[in-house]
Amino acid sequence: MTTSSRAQMDLPDGPGTPSAACLEQENAQLRRAVDSHAVVDQAIGVLIAVHRIPPDAGFEVLREVSQHTNVKLLTVAESVIGWALGRQPLPEQMSRKLDATVQRHARRDDPASPPDQSHSSER
Repeated sequence: MTTSSRAQMDLPDGPGTPSAACLEQENAQLRRAVDSHAVVDQAIGVLIAVHRIPPDAGFEVLREVSQHTNVKLLTVAESVIGWALGRQPLPEQMSRKLDATVQRHARRDDPASPPDQSHSSER
């Protein structure tokens, strides 16, 4: 729906009725969320392709790296994509944490490997 077609609509007025500005703000928020989700999905795809881990493990890897490096999930995802495209190296701390987390998830998802017996605080 374009702005001009929105202006032609008769929106009911009254308490509890969202204003056009409020609806536009919500629409902008939803667009940012969709864009962020796409970036995270692309980064998961990189991890799946490069490290041969399942999709759910890909998200967990991104989440854990984000939490343990104190970097937003979207920023971690953007860094992984930039690295995959050869645009930038991963920051050192992020690279180390990513490698360790991928290895842990790869062992966990490999039926041939023995169960992880470590009780580290990273879990």
